[in-house]
Order: sequence, then structure tokens, then C-alpha cells
Amino acid sequence: MRILIKNGTVATASELFKSDVLIEGEKIALLGADLVSKVGEVDRTIEASGKFVIPGGIDPHTHLDMPFGGTKSADDFETGTRAAAFGGTTCVVDFAIQPAGGALRAGLDEWHRKAEGKACTDYGFHMIVREAGKETLAEMDLLVKEGVPSFKLFTAYPGVFMVDDATLLRALQRSAGNGSLICLHAENGPAIDVLVAEAVANGHTAPKWHALTRPPRLEGEATHRAIVLAEQAGAPIYIVHLTCKEALTALREARGRGVPAMAETCPQYLFLSQENYEEPNFEGAKYVMSPPLRPKGHDEALWQGLRFGDLELVSTDHCPFNFKGDKDLGKSSFAKIPNGAPGIEPRMSLMWDGGVRAGRIDVNRFVEITSTAAAKIFGMFPAKGTIAVGSDADLVVFDPEKEIRWSAKTHHMRVDYNPYENRVTRGAPAQVFSRGNLIVDGEKWLGKAGAGKFVRRGSRQGK
Repeated sequence: MRILIKNGTVATASELFKSDVLIEGEKIALLGADLVSKVGEVDRTIEASGKFVIPGGIDPHTHLDMPFGGTKSADDFETGTRAAAFGGTTCVVDFAIQPAGGALRAGLDEWHRKAEGKACTDYGFHMIVREAGKETLAEMDLLVKEGVPSFKLFTAYPGVFMVDDATLLRALQRSAGNGSLICLHAENGPAIDVLVAEAVANGHTAPKWHALTRPPRLEGEATHRAIVLAEQAGAPIYIVHLTCKEALTALREARGRGVPAMAETCPQYLFLSQENYEEPNFEGAKYVMSPPLRPKGHDEALWQGLRFGDLELVSTDHCPFNFKGDKDLGKSSFAKIPNGAPGIEPRMSLMWDGGVRAGRIDVNRFVEITSTAAAKIFGMFPAKGTIAVGSDADLVVFDPEKEIRWSAKTHHMRVDYNPYENRVTRGAPAQVFSRGNLIVDGEKWLGKAGAGKFVRRGSRQGK
């Protein structure tokens, strides 16, 4: 197929220019003005006047088909990547999980089985490490060579995912040698468990206590501690879903010392707040995620971090649990509410509306935080994350005036609520291409399950 996108404004992380884009097969073949008279016959022409042509979004933090607390996330790789595509995201990096007492390989193989034949867009994997003995450390080297060069560890969830400082240090030391990147969920899990037990014992069981027992200072402390260990190991570190001023301060201080510390944040921490936990009829449970939503004021600090480059990008931590049947498992206690919320579909529209249209960031920074930075950090650039000859034709024709009223009745995520119910955003995809295939055309779905390919990612050292 030869497809011509004409009369659009191409936006990358560093450039903004009027250009046509020629797609041949799965790749971008040509960029330039007035290509209609130069390229001969094409199979299809897309008119993009008044619209931007941007790289397909990359969401490097999703949890599809993930078991948690006696249930599992509502979106699998088919429904999750389809919803992502409707939102303008054409590649996700999901988290495979090392089974308790098992090998990394077993967890990775299981996630390959979950994705193959289902994913509608391209996908990659990080590997969650629960324990890091000699065999696991050796497996990390092997996975890097197989295109899985990033590993997630937790300082939260004792008895489930949490590793101690010694384990974290060993993993960081290994990553320093094999070119991988350690991603970290930074909260002080043991201290949180004390606060949770005290709250429940005192009869404080409402959803708001999820936030009150996971205060910002315990995220800030864990962020600082993890960065110190990374500094000791001589390794970079990437903090996932950073939410608060305290953690952002620790990040800035480390970068000021020259430590290669990076972090992401998520739309929920920019557009929602701790006040959402007060919603009546147990609806505050919809927003139970970890780390939790923060009091107002932290959001503007995060926007500042995005604007000035202290935060690298915006992911979603998409981990949807239905309100009925999943979240209501915790009606007797906030401690039993499955942690996670949906966000894979509205991410790019939210960031355009609340970022670009609100004057907080410009178009180039929008592209960087929704696509390019993830491609560079996680070893997919320049195949993905930019618009250049030879890059994958993962493209979005983005209409800056298209309005969406978000609702569980109309979104494409397989979950029975939307955290942004009735919020109207302006700016949304008109057409979405995945490796040259038009998969979203307005409200029409043209993609298919199983069309997505596993992306073998390079390490930070280019291995």
C-alpha cells in the first residue's frame, strides 16, 4: 500500500513544518511539500489540512490481563491496544511478572502468550523482578539480549512484590553492566503497612484512607533512597508514576549531582486529586491506585516538572478494574480495593487539552512526552517515536479541534467507569496508522487482533 497524507503540519519533538507524508508498506518513504505531483499513483490519500501529523503515541506503562488481589485487570491485549489506538497510542510496553519462586523466563513466556494473536498494535515488555538471586541476575543478561532491557522493582507491597535494599542494589549493579534500565515503584511499603493496619483498627475503612495511609513523604523517601542506591551502583534509574512534590524534589536534587535519574508521571496525577476519594456511594474506590491521588498543588508541581524537563514523559499505568465486581471487593475496607485505574485511551487528548491548549507545554513537548522520550529511553528510537524517512509508519493525523466527551458509555476500554466521566477535551486523533495500516478512521475500527508485533528493544547502550 502507498498512502499519501497531504497538507498537514508534521510535528516531532524538535520540529514543526508543513509537509506531505508518503507511506510505503510499513515505513515512512518520503517527506516534502506538494508530493502529489512527485510520487505518482497512490492507493489512498488522506487530507490533513488544519491538522497535525504526529508520531504514534507510546505508552511505556500498562498492565494488561494482569492478576491482582483475587481478580485481574479488565482489559486484555486485544481490548487494551484497541482502546489505545482510538486514543492515538500505537505501541505499549507492558509488565510481565516473575512468578513467585520462579524464573524470569516463565513470566516472560506467559506474557508472550497473553499478547500473541491478540495485540492490535505493537508492544514490548518490561520484566517485574520479585527476587534477584544469582540465577535471576544471570537471566537479566539473557533478557536484555532478547529485546527486554528494562526491569521493574518495587519498594512497596511487602510479601507480594517488594524487594529489600540489598536486592535492589544487586539489580542496579547488574543493570550497570548489561545496559538495562531499572524502573522503580517508589513507596515505603513497610511503613505504609503500619499506617494501613492502624487505620483499619480504628475503623477508618473508606476509600479516602487509601490516600491518607500512603502520604507523599513516604513516596519521597523511597524515591530518594532508590536514587542513592542507583548512584552507588553507577546505574541509571527510572521512577515510575511519580506523583508528588517530595519525590520531584529528590529527583531534581539527584540530577543536580549528575545522577542519571529519570521519571514519568501519569494523567491522573495531573487532572484528578485526593478530593475524588470523597465521592459518595463508594465511588471514591474508582480512584484507588498506588501511589494514590494527591492533594491539589502537587499537580501544578508536576506540570512544572514536565515543562522544564525534570519529568521525561507521561505514561498511564493503565490497570483497569471494574467498579462492580472488582472495586467493590473492598467495600468493607479500602485495603481490599484492587489498586489501579483506566487511562490508556484518553491520555493523548488529555495532554493536548490540558497541556498544549492550556499553554503549559508546546506542540513539540507534547510529542516528546507522549512518544519520543519513551522511544529513546526504552530503546525503540528512531524506528518509533519520530517522523523520518525509514521510521515505522506509526502515525496519527491529529485534529486539534475535535472534541470528545469522555464516558464509560462510549469509550473503548473494557471497564465500566471512566475517571474523567463527562470531561470534554478538545484535540483528538482523526486517523491512526500502525506500521502503515490505517486502523482508526474517525470512529471506525479497521484494525485487527493479532496484527501487533513484539518489539525487540535495544538497551541504553545500543546492544
